[in-house]
Amino acid sequence: MKLKNINIEERMKHYKVQGLSIALIENGQISGTENYGLLEINSNRKVNENSIFSACSISKFLTGMTALKLIEEGLLDLDENVNEKLVTWKVPENEFTKNKKVTLRNLLSHQSGIKDPEDSFFELISYIGIPLMVELLEGKTPYCKVPIEVQYEPESEFHYSDAGYCIIQQLIEDVTKKPFYQVVNEFIFKPLGMENSYLNITMLEIDKEDFSCGHNKKGELVDGKYPIYPYPTASGLWTTSLDLVALVLELMNSLKGESKLGISKSLANEMITSQKGKSWTGLGVFLEGSEKELEITSMGWGVGFQCMMVAYPHLEKGAVIMTNAELGVHQMEGIIGEIYKSLIS
Repeated sequence: MKLKNINIEERMKHYKVQGLSIALIENGQISGTENYGLLEINSNRKVNENSIFSACSISKFLTGMTALKLIEEGLLDLDENVNEKLVTWKVPENEFTKNKKVTLRNLLSHQSGIKDPEDSFFELISYIGIPLMVELLEGKTPYCKVPIEVQYEPESEFHYSDAGYCIIQQLIEDVTKKPFYQVVNEFIFKPLGMENSYLNITMLEIDKEDFSCGHNKKGELVDGKYPIYPYPTASGLWTTSLDLVALVLELMNSLKGESKLGISKSLANEMITSQKGKSWTGLGVFLEGSEKELEITSMGWGVGFQCMMVAYPHLEKGAVIMTNAELGVHQMEGIIGEIYKSLIS
């Protein structure tokens, strides 16, 4: 993919975006990177290919890939009742789970019948600290004040859900008996050489030169500079555009039967297949178009950051766009949308 007919620096100025990093894929390999601006307003820290941004909800794509790897390892099953393997917390049984049980497939495709409570899953408040996932799912933390339960029959409706991904985290930690970040380090980051990717928020070396600060739509620093989300599976990933591209390439390679992680062709195909009659949702990614022209996306939007991953797995091209600006509008209506249109034109 190539940038065409766009003056990035001028558009950054227009939208008051301080820093931006793009990595491009063409013919199944990295075809280039473009880095602009600053990691922090009024600093001399320039964005480069090692610059680390908050990927926010693109974490869900990473979680999807991690789940595929654990299925290949025989630790998880896409269509089993998750309560079979959950140990420290279980999905409460109720009238909606009588006929259909919640599965990993349901959770990954936002069709578990779980809806996020209002005003939940916000960024870390330092004086409250990091919630235990069990306490969070039981509704015992300020981050989610009501217990998580199924509110619709699984597969009957689509509801984008951070809570569903928190259940996936608990499931992965229960079956591996390790913290989620450790599982990802071992099974994903290390084998793929994603050396600038972090999930363990307790150890985030925020003073590291390479970490970007968040900025608001006026281009000003957000409170606390580095907003952290204490839900790694849903929105906890800090990474670079190049590291994210490595993950996209792993999916593309898996589809060709050339996975570095040992993910089978058939399982990789599941990820980019419409789930349970909802054409737009795969497993941890969203879908548009079909067959050769199939487009997969994952969007990130959090305090101080917006980003996007877009890929055409069968055409073997794609892009990762990361910014340290939250513009207050959907990605497609800001600078990311303009870059996306320039890439596909």
